[in-house]
Amino acid sequence: MLVSAALLTSCAGCSNNTAEEDEITEDSLVWYPGRTFSYKLKFNDLQSKQHAVASRIGLPRPPKDRKDAANMRRQLVEISSNDNYIVDSLTHSVPYLIPSAARELDAIGAEWADILARNSLPHYQFYVTSVLRTEEDIKYLQRSGNINSVTQSCHCYGTTFDLAYMRYHKVTHTREYMHEDNLKLVLGQVLLNHQRAGKIYVKYEWKQSCFHITVRE
Repeated sequence: MLVSAALLTSCAGCSNNTAEEDEITEDSLVWYPGRTFSYKLKFNDLQSKQHAVASRIGLPRPPKDRKDAANMRRQLVEISSNDNYIVDSLTHSVPYLIPSAARELDAIGAEWADILARNSLPHYQFYVTSVLRTEEDIKYLQRSGNINSVTQSCHCYGTTFDLAYMRYHKVTHTREYMHEDNLKLVLGQVLLNHQRAGKIYVKYEWKQSCFHITVRE
C-alpha cells in the first residue's frame, strides 16, 4: 500500500531519488525512538533573554548591507550548506554568524547526524532559514509590514539563526524514510541537549515553523 501524500512531505526536495525510491510504502517508514516532549514548554526562552546576550556578545551594529557584511571578516564567519544542513535561499538575511554561533550550528549538525546514524536511520539535512539581518534587510521588512521587522532583533547581532522544523532533505538513497514530525523530534532532542548544557537559548516559533536559536557565549 502506498503512503498518502502527507507522509511523503518529509522527502520533498529529494531531487536525486530514483523512481524506485519514490514508490515509498508504509513499510518503508522508520522512526527515531526518542521520547516526545512539549516544544512550547521546553523552548520558551523569551526574546528579552535572547536579546540581552546577543547585544552583549554579538556585533555592535548590524552591517549596512551584504557588501558590508562580507567585509566584516574579523567579526563574522560565512556559513554554507554541508552534509548536515542546507542554508536556505535567504531573502531577508545574509549567511554570516559570529564564530561561536557558527561553531554551535556545526555542533548541532554533527549531533543530529550522530543520532540518525546511531539509530540506523536514513540521513537527512535540516534547513537554516534565517541568519544575520542587515540594515537593508530590516528596512525591507519594515516596508513590507512583516512581523519580524523589529529593529532590535537578535538576528542583527550575528548570534542567532532559525532552523525550520517541518522541512528536511533526504540524503541517503534508500526506500526507508522518516516522517517530518519524527525528524522534528530528532532536531528537538539535539537542541534540548544543547540548551540544557547552557550553550543556546531556544524559542519555539510555531507561526514561522522554526526554532529560533541564540548562542550564549
